[in-house]
Amino acid sequence: MSMEMEFIRVLPSPQSLMEDYPIKKKYKEIKMERDETIKNIFSGEDHRLALIIGPCSSDNEDAVVDYVSRLAKLQEKIKDKIFIVPRLYTNKPRTIGVGYKGMLHQPSPEGEEDMLEGIIAIRKLNVRVIEETGLTGAEEILYPEVFRYLSDLLCYAAVGARSSEDQLHRMIASGVGIPVGLKNPTSGDLSVMLNSVAAAQHSQEFLFRGWEVRTKGNAFAHSILRGYVDAAGNSLPNYHYETLTKVIKMYEERGLENPAIVVDTNHANSGKKYLEQIRIAKDIINSRNLNPDIKNIVKGLMIESYIEDGCQKVDGGVYGKSITDPCLGWEKTERLLLDLADML
Repeated sequence: MSMEMEFIRVLPSPQSLMEDYPIKKKYKEIKMERDETIKNIFSGEDHRLALIIGPCSSDNEDAVVDYVSRLAKLQEKIKDKIFIVPRLYTNKPRTIGVGYKGMLHQPSPEGEEDMLEGIIAIRKLNVRVIEETGLTGAEEILYPEVFRYLSDLLCYAAVGARSSEDQLHRMIASGVGIPVGLKNPTSGDLSVMLNSVAAAQHSQEFLFRGWEVRTKGNAFAHSILRGYVDAAGNSLPNYHYETLTKVIKMYEERGLENPAIVVDTNHANSGKKYLEQIRIAKDIINSRNLNPDIKNIVKGLMIESYIEDGCQKVDGGVYGKSITDPCLGWEKTERLLLDLADML
């Protein structure tokens, strides 16, 4: 029986795309150094706070590189306290499956879907970021098979709330070789989140890109708290002191490696009220400062931020303004990061 799907074309292998859009040796060394630093943060050897920050969706190459260049300058001022990882999210999950799905699908937000142009565009963006700013970024593992196109460029990955219960995503997370955060599901079930972390820390064997593969397990797989939605559809937070202490106990009961939490200050934690991220970020730092156990386990924050405040329609035309979820603009971002560094 034939499948009801049109096979459009065979896409280039990750290896051939890496050869067509390579990175120079000195940038490979920068990537290795940054990988080592972020692993040290998650193992507790480095006491700085990891900050995964940037646009909800990387929709425009020039604006994103401009934004990350600003982050790189700011990083110099706060490097003793905070380690910045820019969000370079190029595939965008959609709740009902329609709308702009990110640069991977639509290299031009107003253009047609084109996955070949998309994989080239996301690779070129990541190469430009490391060459022009010296930073390596974070990406969401929305489509596991896409990760390989960027695996020599990223230093952090996240598995979203709708994917963290999926077996393949957990298996991929066990083999990517960089810290991976697994979000709590949209229901807010913390035990499901910890199951995801346990699965990602274990060795796994599975099918991947036409191969049978085996992973060693990812000792740096960890939890991301992003808030949750109740049965009536209301957004509820899970970043408070009480939840953080509860997750600490759950980690202790399970005996997982490198217990770690990253708190996503937006999404259901802010009820998508993007300005609340400022208060929430400071609240989490206060919790860390009050309790050494929380300080030891909360390794980082996620913040959605871009050049301009808020969001716009796809055809809005404002440079550096999100076309997906609303983000903190640059002035508020800079102020917040300097404030957080003072609090740490």
